[in-house]
Amino acid sequence: MERLLLRCLPSLLRPAYRHVQLLQTVSRCSSSSSRFNVPPSAAEIARPVGICSMMRLPVQDSSEGLDAAFVGVPLDIGTSNRPGARFGPRHIRAESAMVRAYNGGTRAAPFESLMVADIGDVNVNLYDLKDSCKMIRKAFKKIVSTGCIPLTLGGDHTIAYPILQSVAEKYGPVGLVHVDAHADTSDIVLGEKICHGTPFRRCVDEGLLDCKRVVQIGLRGSTYEPDGYLWSKEQGFRVVTGEDCWLRSLAPLMKEVRQQMGNGPVYISFDIDALDPAFAPGTGTPEIAGLQPSQALEIIRGCRGMKVVGCDLVEVSPIYNTSGNTALTAANLLFEMLCVLPNVKYH
Repeated sequence: MERLLLRCLPSLLRPAYRHVQLLQTVSRCSSSSSRFNVPPSAAEIARPVGICSMMRLPVQDSSEGLDAAFVGVPLDIGTSNRPGARFGPRHIRAESAMVRAYNGGTRAAPFESLMVADIGDVNVNLYDLKDSCKMIRKAFKKIVSTGCIPLTLGGDHTIAYPILQSVAEKYGPVGLVHVDAHADTSDIVLGEKICHGTPFRRCVDEGLLDCKRVVQIGLRGSTYEPDGYLWSKEQGFRVVTGEDCWLRSLAPLMKEVRQQMGNGPVYISFDIDALDPAFAPGTGTPEIAGLQPSQALEIIRGCRGMKVVGCDLVEVSPIYNTSGNTALTAANLLFEMLCVLPNVKYH
């Protein structure tokens, strides 16, 4: 019986093997002349088919040979309200199956100009936030050392701190486009200096940010003091509140932000709670009267031409939005970030 099974095994596995080969081939190139990884077309490979990677791109173990990489950081023990962002990366990946290879709005063609892959998740210690930060910093130091630009799927906003430690170690103090309902500049929360409400305070403490090239967009909600953003302003940050964004295009704002950022390195950090919870309810600390998705696109697309050296999309907590729309929005915003990286081709 064993001999019969061994003789039959190759023929039994051949159809599945052919499928894997096809999926890998389509992911590798959309035409025989392409040398880049390309998301498979749903016209050729059904969306539910294949490994659950970002945009169904090939998965590899490291950032070696990549211009940009999607990487998950499934951490949420820095949250102050509703948990669940540890599941953000896997749900963003699942919903990203809907995202296609070309940007229909801007005509960006990132997969014709950059080598991109999904390099999986950074391991974290769910019982020790400080240890997790050390693990994240070490992992991102390896990523940026290869010249690869990380596009990070969070995770709560604590992760921006160790990521920026690694980014600044390579590039020096960076400019920051921070899109969020909250400033995340608290000093001590419940006796701790590290949590999702403190990352940019810690970054300033360590000289990781070029404070004259920092803009915070979408800040809103109740505060602990009459001017909840005073500390940011004292550091030289440009603060654009949610009220400043109501009922208007943000394209003119981003023209000014591009001038502010100049030619220096820039990091984009986007908390999904910057959006109004009507559009993105799947998050831990929602605030009413937020940005519209179209304004989010204006902000990210307005970063085109900047020297972007890293990006993150954080605080997606899928349990609070069972439709998956928050994760779908996050996947699209990460794609938009990919489209504004340096050297992306536009048709």
